[in-house]
Amino acid sequence: WIFEHYGWVIERAVHETKGWRPVVSFHSSSNVDRTSPDTSSTHQQQPDPPQIELTFPINARYRFDNFVVGEGNEFAFSAAQAVAESPGKTAFNPLVIYSGVGLGKTHLLQAIGYHCQTHATAGHIVFITAEKFISDYIGSIRRRDTSEFVATYRTADILLVDDIQFFLQTEGSQREFFHTFNTLFQNDKQIVLTSDCAPPNLKGFEPRLVSRFESGLVANIDAPDIETRIAILNNKAESRGTVLPEDVGRYIAERHATNVRELEGALTRILAFAELKREHLTAELVSRLFPHRIQDMGGDPNLSLSRIQETTADFFSLSIDQLAGSSRRQELTQARHVGMYLCKALTRSPLKSIGIQFGRKDHTTVINACRSVEKRIEMDSAFRELVRQLKARLVRQGVA
Repeated sequence: WIFEHYGWVIERAVHETKGWRPVVSFHSSSNVDRTSPDTSSTHQQQPDPPQIELTFPINARYRFDNFVVGEGNEFAFSAAQAVAESPGKTAFNPLVIYSGVGLGKTHLLQAIGYHCQTHATAGHIVFITAEKFISDYIGSIRRRDTSEFVATYRTADILLVDDIQFFLQTEGSQREFFHTFNTLFQNDKQIVLTSDCAPPNLKGFEPRLVSRFESGLVANIDAPDIETRIAILNNKAESRGTVLPEDVGRYIAERHATNVRELEGALTRILAFAELKREHLTAELVSRLFPHRIQDMGGDPNLSLSRIQETTADFFSLSIDQLAGSSRRQELTQARHVGMYLCKALTRSPLKSIGIQFGRKDHTTVINACRSVEKRIEMDSAFRELVRQLKARLVRQGVA
């Protein structure tokens, strides 16, 4: 009881006044072996074990070594690893990771915390959701004592906050988070945030907060392509002691591609069904469970690459030859990049096929084009509206 309630107080007091953190333990006098040698020097030599405070505990399932890396998440993964290795010592502060539902941002957030914990790269780790932060703040106000709240959050070596979009419409907690952010940032402590959208698109946030979110590194996670989806399924199956036949993995990946959670749910259902029915895993078994094709990643089977290319050329008042050409005139490059971006967003076509459609460009060119469009969408509201209008026109064509 003493250790749980006062151990951390003693550790923190010594750390703040002496600059090092002790290993505190309590023994009742009846249990102390007075003839045993003094082991205090041994305790002092032990490395400081990292501390996880408050919050939801970090789940050891979410690690870097079991995160499947593909084209859509490689940048975010690399940034997360760099931060976990040297929290507060990189230019990636804050690091903001955003994506749609179930694409791995929480996995990366917890992987950072797990790495810091197991490799002792940070001493005081705080992992929370935005809702938990709000709840703790409101609780401290009701108790009329914010000292514990401030001590917990403003002394973190690394602060990991999941789903910051839920700070929406909570002025008091936004203000408190602003001060917490400033305190940690000024003390070179690491801040990592996740969101369901890019910082400029967060609604209801104070401009000064959005500005700080954008001051570090913002990394997006795209929906996985089919190769990555198959790799994810194989990884999940192996973790459950099952080898997934190649045709089964591809069949599932082609029909379940909205997000990683959907993939995992489909795999769980298939493995459970096969075990209960004592049947072998085959594509035929999967087809019985999932007879209908599900459109993946917003893809529309009625939209072909050529149709998107034609509509894009018409939208920008260009010819197909101009759109697929090699000219680097700004207006042509912009239209070409937008066309590639929409082909990736609205179809299931591989990057290589998109590149061929636009003048035999390689897949790296397509990736760079998509990233440039995404970056400009975040920063330029007029450009964002232009892309939205073209996308709406294409979607209407696909439905028609």
